[in-house]
Amino acid sequence: MNPYEENQKAEKSHQSNNTPGSSSNGDIVIEMKGIHKGFGEREILKGVDIQVNRGEVMVLLGGSGTGKSVSIRHIIGLLKPDQGDVLIEGESMVHASKSRMEKLRGRMGVLFQSGALINWLSVYDNVALPLREHRLVKEEDIDAIVKEKLKYMGLMPAMNLLPSNISGGMKKRAGIARALTTNPEILLYDEPTSGLDPVLSQVFNELVRKLQRELGVTQVVVTHDMASAYFIADRITFLYQGQVEMVGTPDEIRNSDNPVVQQFIQGKTKGPLILDAGDPTTQKK
Repeated sequence: MNPYEENQKAEKSHQSNNTPGSSSNGDIVIEMKGIHKGFGEREILKGVDIQVNRGEVMVLLGGSGTGKSVSIRHIIGLLKPDQGDVLIEGESMVHASKSRMEKLRGRMGVLFQSGALINWLSVYDNVALPLREHRLVKEEDIDAIVKEKLKYMGLMPAMNLLPSNISGGMKKRAGIARALTTNPEILLYDEPTSGLDPVLSQVFNELVRKLQRELGVTQVVVTHDMASAYFIADRITFLYQGQVEMVGTPDEIRNSDNPVVQQFIQGKTKGPLILDAGDPTTQKK
């Protein structure tokens, strides 16, 4: 274990009892409590409550504009709620000092829709970037860490290639490899299968389950992909009009008698669902 891993292990064992809004349930890793968030006159989140348990794969499902990606950005601390709190293992992201927030973020890895690779850096250097940028580990130790993550993602043959020379699926895997360099307890994904064909989407789905099975990582996945949601999720949180409409296992969602949920998962154009969350008009037929 290198010095960075030793320090990180000690940091992960730290629990603050003086942070506002602390949670006593040790099984809950992520908790959004009564989150309200608006942009201008439009309220995106309207009292959202979400709990994610340790080692769980939670899928955030719902139409465009329902607050899925906004929820992810609250969890990572990129957005601050107008009302409510976000707890990471009982510690408030909202009330944390800047230095404490950075340490809480250090427990997380994030994969945005594009993979967010830097075009002029090789796959290797993209994966090494967090370690170098934040000086988390000595340069002589970086090579072993990066190659370990590249090997885990099956990317060793591509490590010297630029992002423009690899497939969309490989870019997503490189993004995950980069997120894994800090040995996160939590992984957050924003539309990870967007732009992938069905085969590559399934490769990603199996990777999520592998990370859960082998590393015990707690994962939150934003997606519109029903097949992916059913395959990877332990539970699904369905968001509608900025609120939690339903939480359940894939089978509970699939068999729900909630008309909004059923219309969405069946892809029907007629029903109670407002088809465009940004459109003030409704379609109730």
